[in-house]
Amino acid sequence: MIQNPTPESLARAAALLRAGELVALPTETVYGLGADAANPQAAAKIFAAKGRPADHPLIVHLADAEALTDWAREIPKEAIALARAFWPGPLTLILKKEADVPDVVTGGQDTVGLRVPDHPVALALLRAFGGGIAAPSANRFGRISPTTAQHVFDELGESVAMILDGGACNVGIESTILDLSRLSEAGPVILRPGAIGPDAIAAVIGRRPAMRAPAAAHTGDAPRVSGSLAAHYAPRTPLALVASEALESALASAGPEAAVIARRTASTLAHRVWIQAPASAAGFAHDLYANLRALDALGASQILVEAPPAEAGWEAVLDRLGRAAVGSGEDDET
Repeated sequence: MIQNPTPESLARAAALLRAGELVALPTETVYGLGADAANPQAAAKIFAAKGRPADHPLIVHLADAEALTDWAREIPKEAIALARAFWPGPLTLILKKEADVPDVVTGGQDTVGLRVPDHPVALALLRAFGGGIAAPSANRFGRISPTTAQHVFDELGESVAMILDGGACNVGIESTILDLSRLSEAGPVILRPGAIGPDAIAAVIGRRPAMRAPAAAHTGDAPRVSGSLAAHYAPRTPLALVASEALESALASAGPEAAVIARRTASTLAHRVWIQAPASAAGFAHDLYANLRALDALGASQILVEAPPAEAGWEAVLDRLGRAAVGSGEDDET
């Protein structure tokens, strides 16, 4: 099931994709659950495996920026500039789709999300396959995204024909999603924050993108995109995001069976496990999902997470933690 990325296994993975099967692949962000993006029946298997609602669009992964014209009918100069600057990399561009892009991939919308992943295994598979691979995170819908091959197997098991092992993901959280489909009316808009922030985008296109509030992604004024529900990326253990100055009192109230993720050293108060997270936003993001998965497996009474600073660079981490807190503690998918 889990395969090392040899030339032989990559060729088999490409053949499985052509046959309409699911293949999990590593990217620099998280592991993706891949299917032939041009095959509606194959893409539909993603939704069945994840328990994902049919109106949630998928991101199509490409081997290079030249493939944009196969999937998007309107490619503004801003998209070309950003692709040159950040691809391969953790940036998804929302563009007007070509007419033959399957509705199952776009959630019935007239836009499509496209990116070139920055991982040698993903790129090798894309080249071997020769087309676009639709690949949302390889986990049950609403739950913690996987950052290792074992995470994928633990969650999806035999529903995936092959899992390519590319090691732990370098970034650790999902890509920035930037809407360029309505430049004339709304300008560039970040629909999901990620490792590439608004300052970096503005430095390339000369316009600072707006940051869309989570609820707006489900109204008529923005495309629906992956990972934009209020409850997402969630452990089954109840999770609370706690201000730094309130962490000691929250731990005292939660009791000794609580688990903690904080950037400070461990409290003297009794606790189940204390993970001291990296101080930097990039380091915190890299470890976040692995830490949440580890604590979720403990059977702790609660997970307390010291809230990161509300500063530039931390937007993506705060976004994921806020959604995880809303969706945590549920046994079923949300």
